[in-house]
Amino acid sequence: MSPVIAANNVLHKIGETAKQRVLEAQKLRSLAQIQDEWRGVQPKPKDFAKAFVHDWNVIAEVKKASPSQGDIAADIDHMLVAQDYLNNGAAALSVLTEPLFFKGKIDYLVDIRKSFKDAYILQKDFVVDIYQIYEAALIGADSILLIVAMLGEKQTKSLYEAARQIGISVLMEVHDRNELEIAKRIGATLIGVNNRNLKDMSISLDNSRDLIDHMPANAIPITESGLTSHADLVELKALGYKAFLVGTQLMQGGQPGKALKELCGYGD
Repeated sequence: MSPVIAANNVLHKIGETAKQRVLEAQKLRSLAQIQDEWRGVQPKPKDFAKAFVHDWNVIAEVKKASPSQGDIAADIDHMLVAQDYLNNGAAALSVLTEPLFFKGKIDYLVDIRKSFKDAYILQKDFVVDIYQIYEAALIGADSILLIVAMLGEKQTKSLYEAARQIGISVLMEVHDRNELEIAKRIGATLIGVNNRNLKDMSISLDNSRDLIDHMPANAIPITESGLTSHADLVELKALGYKAFLVGTQLMQGGQPGKALKELCGYGD
């Protein structure tokens, strides 16, 4: 089973393990080495914002476990999940690469990119160091996730600017009005509202309902967590959300493509 940990420690613990992963990775390849490799990478990451041209722009997540749920679909084949999603209308894929709490692997994203070259892919991990941004570009990600609650304003800004210089898109995740204001000051345009309360791990779509009116005019608002029905998508799209990041709801039944079609209201 994946660790199920206290809500008030979740981001801190995951962040600390991310720092350790970076240190271990640098023993094998230094930052200078990974920068040199990146310079020769072709093709470069795609503009993740261009994925959102569908009626229902679902970023469908390859997610085997989580700290709050434990194992969700630990034994399911990541390649079959990706294929199933893309065959059933996913606008983009989110691939978990965090190994301890989410049972993800960098190899999952590498495999998916090799087979689905045109897919838009978000690397879902906990970025704490510029090393991870170069690594993301090297393995084929089009976008990374920066979590304001974990990084704070100064580090979020630094990593955001580094990512933009490298040429990889950033989905900036916020949980409340204060974090949204930070995202606005930094200049983020892909802004994800996580509906999970970090204090008690509860989920409420009120978070997305409350924050939409405070989005910058040029933002592409994305709602994350707790989306369980087509009615949820209909409501939040009407409010102004352009995309929907969904993982557990699609993975837990063992038929991710079918679940995606139902969520989008496509039926049979």
